Amino acid sequence: MESAEWVHLKHIVNENKRRKGRSTQMIENRLKNERSRVLTEKTMSSKRDDKSARYGEGKRREDKAVNTAGGVSGKRGNNTAGKVGHKPETGKRPLQKGSNQKTGNNRDLRSGTSAFKRGISAKEEGHPVRKNTTPCSVFLRCGGCQLLDMPYDKQLSLKQKKLEELLKPYCRVQPIIGMKDPFHYRNKVHAVFDHDKKGNPVSGVYEANTHRVVPIESCLIEDQKADEIIGTIRGMLKSFKIKTFDEDTGYGLLRHVLIRRGFATGDIMVVLVTASPVFPSKNNFVRALREKHPEITTIVQNINGRDTSMVLGDRENVLYGKGYIEDILCGFRFRISSKSFYQVNPVQTEVLYRKAIELAGLTGKETVIDAYCGIGTIGIVASQEADRVIGVELNRDAVRDAAQNAKINGIKNAQFYCNDAGAFMSKMADNGEHVDVVFMDPPRSGSTEEFIQSVAKIKPEKVVYVSCGPETLARDLGVFRKMGYEAKVAWGVDMFPQAAHVETVVLLSKGEIDSKKVRVEFSLEDMDMSDFQDKATYTQIKDYVLEHSGLKVSNLYISQIKRKCGLEVGKNYNLPKAEDSRQPQCPSEKENAIREAMKYFGMI
Repeated sequence: MESAEWVHLKHIVNENKRRKGRSTQMIENRLKNERSRVLTEKTMSSKRDDKSARYGEGKRREDKAVNTAGGVSGKRGNNTAGKVGHKPETGKRPLQKGSNQKTGNNRDLRSGTSAFKRGISAKEEGHPVRKNTTPCSVFLRCGGCQLLDMPYDKQLSLKQKKLEELLKPYCRVQPIIGMKDPFHYRNKVHAVFDHDKKGNPVSGVYEANTHRVVPIESCLIEDQKADEIIGTIRGMLKSFKIKTFDEDTGYGLLRHVLIRRGFATGDIMVVLVTASPVFPSKNNFVRALREKHPEITTIVQNINGRDTSMVLGDRENVLYGKGYIEDILCGFRFRISSKSFYQVNPVQTEVLYRKAIELAGLTGKETVIDAYCGIGTIGIVASQEADRVIGVELNRDAVRDAAQNAKINGIKNAQFYCNDAGAFMSKMADNGEHVDVVFMDPPRSGSTEEFIQSVAKIKPEKVVYVSCGPETLARDLGVFRKMGYEAKVAWGVDMFPQAAHVETVVLLSKGEIDSKKVRVEFSLEDMDMSDFQDKATYTQIKDYVLEHSGLKVSNLYISQIKRKCGLEVGKNYNLPKAEDSRQPQCPSEKENAIREAMKYFGMI
């Protein structure tokens, strides 16, 4: 008598024979392979059951689910943040490796393990068997929030400890900067669409290191409005007769849904990732979705027909709106496309970027390179305090957005190029060009020795390294040391609360003594500094305000108050903004604090 599995597989073949455009022979070949797999799995299952009885397999599986769970970060891939809820899961084949380039496709990878994540395993914390004590019912299955069951202050202490262990050979690590509210911070939400055994559509995330979908409804770290929209789309599929994509058979239309939201602007982008460009009743579908969620500002269809673990394909159709959203970061307006990299935590991103620019110590005379520049965020923010900014990025969509962002914000001293940053800097060095500061923000896989060599070749005085992978950062710092650059200080910024990952910014500089330089030590205590007080930098003013009033002020606010006081403002601040952009005005309490700082520095 034939097994149930074998009967089910025969049924799949009979169904697929009636579909157009499919090869019957291909399915039959798959059937042979699947029959062999089913028989093998039945044999192995019997062995595992026997072994489990003797050694407690269930306990080991639970431990493995904890220790191999992926984290939430800035490298895109298959898994997304864990969501709360419970639905049946579907079986999928093992996850393929994706690219490590800094693009919207792959920067947000949540699967896999690392030494850093293993260092915060349950066993190290004294919990050999980890139980779910969180409000999230899929906590141990999703893999997105490895630390959700840990108090936030303890999460920060654990990350600080690991950073210090990894970076101790290279530099001191300052206290990690945490979040005031460590929940619902993700402005980008990715949902995988599939179906259960009854054919009902489900959406969720891939279980860590698998293609099994964990169906979920809402998430403690994701934007709540994004979760609502995903639930609405899932509920609409049956009425529009839209099938979810099946990776095993290759049939179905909807593969993923990606939501991006501008927290400052309220803009919302919905990206429908389909296996085919043919989208039946797409106009009616878009109309129905917008009726339920009028806050959506643009809807994009992305076509990904490839057998790959990459979420987004190369082709796109704009179904509604402009095809992009905008958000405000550090006082600047940024255009964000579906594939462009944009940090998932805007609150902490401002903290990170301000710290990076502070470490660079810009005076307004520097030529700066923003390598791995994405949509130009760091470079545009730095342009206010530098003479010239050069951004380099391989992702064409991101470069296009970067150029547009410079235009929107009236930035005239920044240029962006679609090129490999390492090759670009090597060519600059060959042409005898010089830069003062290099900002680099590579993917979690880190940089390469070739790239670091190109940085050393152009001989910047300072390198500001922004990293979301502490292990690869430590590795790259060792390579920089060989090239004559020493790490001076590192700051951890918790961009990913509840997850094991942490963002780090490190200042590197050339050796203090070489054949042409001698270090001279002297005291400033008895020097008359009055001649220099009118040249207080924006960073100095911001530091003074923060120290004496506890307020954070932007370069934009400082420039507004300088104008009111009749002081000269840098050339970039005098440039007009685009007609469709709105400049926030400095609040009165911050204005008073800025004026006090200016008085201290003898500027007014």
